Amino acid sequence: MKHLALALFLAILIHQQGLPIHVEAGDGFIRTRGVHFLLNGSPYYANGFNGYWLMYVASDPSQRYKVSSVFREATSHGLTVARTWAFSDGGYRPLQYSPGSYNEQLFKGLDFVIAEARRYGIKLILSLVNNYESFGGRKQYVNWTRSRGQYLTSDDDFYRNPVVKGYYKNHVTTVLNRYNSYTRVHYKDDPTIMAWELINEPRCTSDPSGRTVQAWIMEMASHVKSIDRNHLLEAGLEGFYGQAIPQRMRLNPGFNIGTDFIANNRIPGIDFATVHSYPDQWLSSSNDQNQLSFMNNWLNTHIQDAQYILRKPVFITEFGKSWKDPGFNTYQRDLFFNTVYSKIYSSARRGGAAAGALFWQLLTEGMDSFGDGYDIVLSQSPSTANVIAQQSHKLYQIRKIFARIRNAQMWKRARAIRRAEWLARNKGKRIGN
Repeated sequence: MKHLALALFLAILIHQQGLPIHVEAGDGFIRTRGVHFLLNGSPYYANGFNGYWLMYVASDPSQRYKVSSVFREATSHGLTVARTWAFSDGGYRPLQYSPGSYNEQLFKGLDFVIAEARRYGIKLILSLVNNYESFGGRKQYVNWTRSRGQYLTSDDDFYRNPVVKGYYKNHVTTVLNRYNSYTRVHYKDDPTIMAWELINEPRCTSDPSGRTVQAWIMEMASHVKSIDRNHLLEAGLEGFYGQAIPQRMRLNPGFNIGTDFIANNRIPGIDFATVHSYPDQWLSSSNDQNQLSFMNNWLNTHIQDAQYILRKPVFITEFGKSWKDPGFNTYQRDLFFNTVYSKIYSSARRGGAAAGALFWQLLTEGMDSFGDGYDIVLSQSPSTANVIAQQSHKLYQIRKIFARIRNAQMWKRARAIRRAEWLARNKGKRIGN
């Protein structure tokens, strides 16, 4: 009965708001129209996870079973989107060991991840560089450029220096044009990939006005789109507000790090908005209740702004609660997950802009060395696994109902076309006696 009521509600909503139920080529690429993701013409909502480690682990053939295990466990809980790194710059076992020079073994690891994701029906969001030092990031690009004789004073020169920007663009070009050794499909042509992410959590404290990051996103979005028009693109933002709507800045948890949720996501090449949320880090001295209250407010505002100001979909691409937090208990983590999930669901069931959330991070058994406090092993966290699976099921039901309505509309349209053709053929003929 609940699903029937939801179906009726969505049908009325589609009629009133003209939600996008379109006949499109079933090529498997996720696209956007207005505030919605579309997959083969139907609105797309998804529950998912982060697994930054996928390429790194898959680059060792003896460890690849862990990638397969995590995808298998994910799909059994209805998780259909994974976000992971398509970078590892310098340092230990890098993908890119110097500008433009690549480690084929690491690239084959990423090939394998994409092939396995395809096998398990999982879409990927692939991030192209890190803001932080782990896996190289901005600092490594700046160091490479310094070693070639450029005078750089700060890691923030990553966003400004033309040589650094050239190295980054070359990396983007290399990844997008990569020919997958398993699937025999170029990355830029593979619908397994949902979206590219320009940078994980961009920050530029030397220019709190936001102009530096804004210019960089505009330039790099244009570069990505010049190579690949098939895939969606997002900037990698945490969601901090800037000068575009100054009154929103009071919502920020005390940070002014040179990004602007509104201005950055308004850039034409950016297809959807992203939000991260870690109240246990951002408001570490406040209690669980205050952190939940912040989370409610943070998500409500971003979902509304995506809907009414940006007019683009929004994904919560990182959230989590660490078991290393003082006084941690599973009940509080489950409550936190449910808070995020209920915001997504209430927006999705109204045909709103929120399309899904990806928790940080999913591991499989025997991966303790990757644990950071936010890790979840589904088999070891039954109550949290249940919360995750319930959300997946609810979003799947919405997708199914939209697909059913779309099929009914297509059938009605086809019947009307057949009737019009029949009338045209029989125009002027006497029918019957």
